[in-house]
Amino acid sequence: MKERQRSLDALRGLAILGMILSGSIAFGDVLPGWMYHAQVPPPNHVFDPSKPGITWVDLVFPFFLFSMGAAFPQVIRQPISLQALPNLLWVAFRRFGLLLFFALFTQHFKAWVLSDQPQLREQIHSLVAFGLLFIVLYEWKSIASSRVRLGLRLIALLVSIGWMTQMHYAKGTDFDLYRSDIIIVVLANMALFGTIIYGLTQNRPWVRIGILPLIMAVFLASKQDGWVKDFYSFHAIGPFSFDWAYKFYFLKYLFIVIPGMFAGEWLIRLRTEDARTSRHSIGSAALGLLLIVWNLYGLYTRQLGLNVVGSVLILALQYWLIRQAGSVALRRLFEAGAYLLILGLCFESLEGGIKKDPSNYSYYFVCSGLAFTALIVFEGFRDRLLLSKAVGFLGLQGQNPMVAYVAGSLVVLPIMTILSVKSHWDSMNQNAWMGFSKGVIFTGLVALITYLFVKLRWFWRT
Repeated sequence: MKERQRSLDALRGLAILGMILSGSIAFGDVLPGWMYHAQVPPPNHVFDPSKPGITWVDLVFPFFLFSMGAAFPQVIRQPISLQALPNLLWVAFRRFGLLLFFALFTQHFKAWVLSDQPQLREQIHSLVAFGLLFIVLYEWKSIASSRVRLGLRLIALLVSIGWMTQMHYAKGTDFDLYRSDIIIVVLANMALFGTIIYGLTQNRPWVRIGILPLIMAVFLASKQDGWVKDFYSFHAIGPFSFDWAYKFYFLKYLFIVIPGMFAGEWLIRLRTEDARTSRHSIGSAALGLLLIVWNLYGLYTRQLGLNVVGSVLILALQYWLIRQAGSVALRRLFEAGAYLLILGLCFESLEGGIKKDPSNYSYYFVCSGLAFTALIVFEGFRDRLLLSKAVGFLGLQGQNPMVAYVAGSLVVLPIMTILSVKSHWDSMNQNAWMGFSKGVIFTGLVALITYLFVKLRWFWRT
């Protein structure tokens, strides 16, 4: 891993482990409300769209989206000419297709989807599904012939699709295109549109920015009858409906992905700078961490005025320290993050307050601003003794996020069930300490599997 990519990998790793932890802690009334999505509070976890605020759980998905956007400049390094456009489209649609397959296949082969009462057979099916994913997504660089590599992956892909479409599932159901992992479906759309947008706007960042007001206009105008509403609602050609794979609604997350593209470009520039690493960088990182915690507290408890005043004061001091550090790229990261955060706080009162679901503009801008801040935190901590170890650990997880995302449901839970220890894990709902430890244990096992895959260089790629 290149030195200056560590902060981006760490952000991605933090997001993926945060997703796993938030989904594996005890549910009910043993943990406080800020341990869950703000709109799905304990004890019943019933969705309440009227409840404003965000928690740390509401940051993990936008942080992952932001890191996806920041990865585009790492992958697409050369300006796209007219001759190279077909190749760009091929890459974009190939990633789109593989991620859609990933969303469908992983959801269909979770044991509780396979059967109402999953037994040993269903657990083995989940493990075999993980093995097939390995063959499809692993790069097989040890095989010299590219044709053999491609053939191996295509055969595994066809076997997987055939198996998935012919299986019978819980409650007597069959294969269903609408039974998919919605998070991965959104990521598939962001991979498709993000690849095309970045490829065509590498040397025209103003065009990239200009796309966002157009998307905003479509969302606003779609509430009235007219061609914009028809365009917004377009998801079928004749009898064929494709809203299981694409909705214009998903494009709202470009408000997070596109700012990430700028962050990725500035991280590349940061590698070439001879910025001073001093108490100023560690100080700005510490203030960045405080800024994230301060906003989570202020927005969740609805102390909005205090939150704005405190954020401005923290930003002012952080800006002074970053100026002393002498890095132009780091200052660009700060300025973009500060602007987006303040913009998001200005939008806060719109649509009943900041919310993840249904997400609103305050949410997009605040989360993007805090994602820029998180990169500054990792940049400041990456060379600081024990803090460097933490950044390195998260970076390893971020190098192989697809493995981390499914290792829990397709490997850890089946093995726990086969070894008859899952019932003991399920019973850890008695108090806050055990309820949180339940998530830490599960997340730790997933992290261990991902760590081994990275060390063995078994990377999954689309």
